[in-house]
Amino acid sequence: MIARMTMPDHSGQPAPGQPPAGWIDLTIQGSHMTSNMIVPTVMLNGYQMPTQYGRNVFPVPPGRWTVDMYTQWTWKFGKASLSFDVADGQTVPVFYAAPATTFQKGAIGHVKQKKPGVLALIAVLAVLVLVIVGIVALTI
Repeated sequence: MIARMTMPDHSGQPAPGQPPAGWIDLTIQGSHMTSNMIVPTVMLNGYQMPTQYGRNVFPVPPGRWTVDMYTQWTWKFGKASLSFDVADGQTVPVFYAAPATTFQKGAIGHVKQKKPGVLALIAVLAVLVLVIVGIVALTI
């Protein structure tokens, strides 16, 4: 099912002498400061790939590909999956955004994604601030 796969060099090009390939151009949105200290896990057709925040380019043989992603802290969260076809010589862009909270799914697609759960996080923080202000007001 998966032909010989080579890891990209820094330019994202396959090793010399390899058969024609397509590329999956995966962007993991965010950074260690804005998302999670742990980089999300990326699975290409069931194989875990080394990644980093930002752009990750993988040379792949043409065919059907599934990108599965999740983030793990205490448990797996931010799960998202995308299946698509890669043609010979084609570069397929994929964007992933981890959720703002551990209780939501991630967002994945062929265009830049909005971070899921931002409104829920703001609501929880607003309630927390109101509770603290209420407690302080009662003690004055």
